[in-house]
Amino acid sequence: MIELIFVIVVIGILASIAMPRLWVTRTDAIISKGRAEVSTIRSAIATIRQKNLLEGNASYPVTLEDAGEPLFANLLDYGITSNTGDGHWSRSGANYIFHISSDLNATFTYNNATGIFDCNHTRPGCRDLTE
Repeated sequence: MIELIFVIVVIGILASIAMPRLWVTRTDAIISKGRAEVSTIRSAIATIRQKNLLEGNASYPVTLEDAGEPLFANLLDYGITSNTGDGHWSRSGANYIFHISSDLNATFTYNNATGIFDCNHTRPGCRDLTE
């Protein structure tokens, strides 16, 4: 019986050491997912622009959620939802927000005149996703 208690205590100690490392890994995975999605969005904007150029129109997509070219619905795992959970996108007015964790997110804006989809690089969430 004492050996069993000793084994349980050792397993508990090992688990308490491993859990913080697993949480860091989860955040790193969400940041990697966000980086890939930002790159995908930027690539899709450039692709639509190229398509427009071939059709004789030099414009970028008007919006990222236009009925004709719904980028978020077709390119991303979850699209734009009201879910503010980790690894999800949401929208607030003209801003697109990627939620990294409960206290860290990155707010992106889209400029349809220049085709730039970017965020404020002085903020930590933005730096994590774009640098």
